[in-house]
Amino acid sequence: MDVMRYPTVAQIRTAEQDTGLLDDGVLMGRAARGLAVAILAALRADGGTYGRRVGLVIGSGDNGGDALYAGAILARRGVDVSALLVQPERAHRGGLAALRGAGGRTVDRFGVLDILVDGVVGIGGSGPLHADAAAVFAGAARNSPGLTVVAVDLPSGVDADTGVVNDPAVRADLTVTFGVPRRAHVLAAPQCGRVIVVDIGLGPGADRDAVLQSLSDLEVGAAWPVPGPADDKYRQGVVGIVAGSAAYPGAALLCTGAAVRATSGMTRYAGPAATAVVNRHPEVVIADEPAAAGKVQAWVIGPGIGTDDAALRRLRTVLAADVPVLVDADGITLLARHRELLAARTAPTLLTPHAGEFARLTGRPLGVDRVAAVLGCAADTGATVLLKGRATLIAAPEAGSPVLVNEAGSSWAATAGSGDALSGIIGALLATGLAPAVAAAMGARVHSGAAHIAAGTPGVPIGASALVAAISEAIRVLRSSAG
Repeated sequence: MDVMRYPTVAQIRTAEQDTGLLDDGVLMGRAARGLAVAILAALRADGGTYGRRVGLVIGSGDNGGDALYAGAILARRGVDVSALLVQPERAHRGGLAALRGAGGRTVDRFGVLDILVDGVVGIGGSGPLHADAAAVFAGAARNSPGLTVVAVDLPSGVDADTGVVNDPAVRADLTVTFGVPRRAHVLAAPQCGRVIVVDIGLGPGADRDAVLQSLSDLEVGAAWPVPGPADDKYRQGVVGIVAGSAAYPGAALLCTGAAVRATSGMTRYAGPAATAVVNRHPEVVIADEPAAAGKVQAWVIGPGIGTDDAALRRLRTVLAADVPVLVDADGITLLARHRELLAARTAPTLLTPHAGEFARLTGRPLGVDRVAAVLGCAADTGATVLLKGRATLIAAPEAGSPVLVNEAGSSWAATAGSGDALSGIIGALLATGLAPAVAAAMGARVHSGAAHIAAGTPGVPIGASALVAAISEAIRVLRSSAG
């Protein structure tokens, strides 16, 4: 499948060194030109470039050098460029000379600005933005209503590899990066704003070893299972769902409703909310227990089932089946107490925890490195793991497998019952024969797209029922992108 790759800082450094152009300033020159072009485009989109005011907040090292050389290009185009040096003694000497030679100037404080450029800390930085630099950004925002903040490489105060947003940190409207995207651009997307990747000649293999990857909309749309000329409801996949209870049928309704909309096969429901399910979704085939449900190609179990003995009995029955099983919510809580149920599995298992369930399952807090955490959990459990969040992460248990990420693009799906819908979508995809990690990534993409569609433009808060209702349209949009 066509994927976007997000290498680590170490991998990016190696790719830069491999060009043989790092020490003679060629890469910095290309980066500066790309940054200047992006800033000029932002100014033109907002009324033109001549006489507009751009401020540069400059730290030490190459990140500041990129910003200073870009400032020199802007000054030669008639832009009023000023630079505030956070560490004057460590500012890039060549870049500073270029800025001054082009008519730019250094200042102790900024006046009113149109654009403020964050050139404080590059991908090698860690920890929060220094208090003095944070005060500069806060003051500029107060003095310049409508100010656009442009980050060089990534916003200062955001960790490049983990995406951790420290406090304080710069929040950018636009981030201009070089060669390949960084992990933080997808793991901390809200902090980065719109991301532009400038080609500086790193070569086609610069990201080949990246573990963190994401599927494109085109590939998700092209791979979405739809009925062929010879297909019937059984060939397209039958998913069994154990969710909800007689007293609390909501999880069952959301999970089965999402499964029905996700694919064209069959959905079976096996649990105590059968009457409520068939009244809402008459196409669903119902049974009281998983053992009586009939043949399925995949199971979903866990949302809203509770953690009593009856729920554990149903979980044992489902996990004993030699088909893929998705375990969510209460099912994960039960598994945390009965890990032996996973050890006996031979067919694929997919676990879909949020942070709290992850901690219960693993016995430890999630921590700051979510990529490492999901890889460790997959290896320990022998299951594919989907770690929920705005940037959802999916890791398979096989060594060397990539971690797939889906950045939702919004937080509209952060609503009660949304996870039940996600389980239904992915379960339906598992029943069609897709590999668990791919099914999870594709399902997460449609799930986030449905939330965006349901929220509308401008976005308004939604409930999970609205998200479920928008699943078919989200699939249509993705399939349209694939032609």
